[in-house]
Amino acid sequence: MAGAVIQGPEIRVGSGRFAGLDERALVDLARKDAEAFGELYQRNVERIYNYVYYRTGSVEDAEDLTARTFYQALGNLSRYADQGVPFAAWLYRIAHNLVANHHRDRSRSRELPLDGLEPVVPAAENPARVAEVSERKRALWSAIRRLPEERQRLLILKFTERLSNDEIGRLMGRTESSIKSLYFRTLKALKTDLESRGW
Repeated sequence: MAGAVIQGPEIRVGSGRFAGLDERALVDLARKDAEAFGELYQRNVERIYNYVYYRTGSVEDAEDLTARTFYQALGNLSRYADQGVPFAAWLYRIAHNLVANHHRDRSRSRELPLDGLEPVVPAAENPARVAEVSERKRALWSAIRRLPEERQRLLILKFTERLSNDEIGRLMGRTESSIKSLYFRTLKALKTDLESRGW
């Protein structure tokens, strides 16, 4: 996780004391043990940071909103109810709401800056080819940004987090088959959008 620094009360995450605990037991313990919450933080911080970063395109905003996600989770842990989905689903919901509020409060568009997201191309490559690849990436990112939020979230979880359809379904509160269907429709919409713009 590039540069994420979550500030706040010191949470010591050390020994393998929690290594054998499953998530449900760890959440129960975290209600009264700050170190157990620290373990939940360690297990989930990178995925939440990545999700927020891809939704905001800013390291600073991602760090801030990731910290807020965990502060809210800690403050509301007593009200958390296990509903048979991973604890991360609750964290994603908190992060999603914070990102939505962030965009609304700052009246920003949801566009991601492309410069920081493109890999560096070796200088030895043909400049015309480099320009073509760069232009295709810009077109793809623009098409992704035009998708509804839910579909952008699906693509982030699929390609950034590399989650299975079943895992994505549990995080998004949908069945695996509905995620497959949404994924197919999302790719079809991207293709149609790109083709309509000459790609």
